[in-house]
Amino acid sequence: GVRYATTTAPGAETTGEIRADLTVACDGRHSVLRTGSGLPVTEYDVPFDTWWFRLPRRPEEQRATLRPRIGKGRFAVVIPREGYYQIGYLAPKGADARLRAAGVESFRADTAELMPEYADRVDEIASMDEVKHLDVKLNRLRRWHVDGLLCIGDAAHAMSPIGGVGINLAIQDAVAAATLLAAPLQRGTLTERDLGRVRNRRLLPTVLVQGLQRIMHRNIAGPALAGRLDGPPAPLLRLMRAVPAAQIVPAYLVGVGFRPERAPDFARREPVPAG
Repeated sequence: GVRYATTTAPGAETTGEIRADLTVACDGRHSVLRTGSGLPVTEYDVPFDTWWFRLPRRPEEQRATLRPRIGKGRFAVVIPREGYYQIGYLAPKGADARLRAAGVESFRADTAELMPEYADRVDEIASMDEVKHLDVKLNRLRRWHVDGLLCIGDAAHAMSPIGGVGINLAIQDAVAAATLLAAPLQRGTLTERDLGRVRNRRLLPTVLVQGLQRIMHRNIAGPALAGRLDGPPAPLLRLMRAVPAAQIVPAYLVGVGFRPERAPDFARREPVPAG
């Protein structure tokens, strides 16, 4: 379980314990539980951070594909959501203070230049408070558990935002953990060997996705931010034009992944009709 401390009034602190057979750390890349566990982590170099913000999406804008924007030492990814675009703006690590010091007008102008089709709506960015900085990390625990604690999702393997797959892997980790651990938890027979089975099942897709992300860092994001790349790599464009069906591959890897997980029977529910 966990010990906690909370402030109930100025100067008044309450402490307590929540007992559990198993605590699952799913508290993200800055996991307090992972830090407290002392589990060793392997870090990989990442040359950039990401700033997330939203722009309105007009009702007539039907195109729903991930669209990278590269130019003049900048890189952005446009993710279509219902009613808005989620923008991931990439810049070299350590640039947050510079971007905020330059102010929102400068950021709007930079966004309009990089993505001119959205120049008519950059004024919707009211202030730099709406531009959320993500300290990008790419790492992986060598072991995901200790007795009584299991790390999953970004707590076990912080993912780069490249490809937008972090949430997919986190949910798949959770489904795998439920599938493998529900029965021993119900029986009261949970062992560290059971916890190790979760890592064993989820390690390969994690390694493969992180490997692809590192390749994209070296060959796309890094060169783009260094001003050596003004668009997608030419060989990739030639492949997509010659074999249009090849576009299915990245969509499948992002949407489904290397090892999709199926919800166990005990977690399934009958569909409820809408309305």
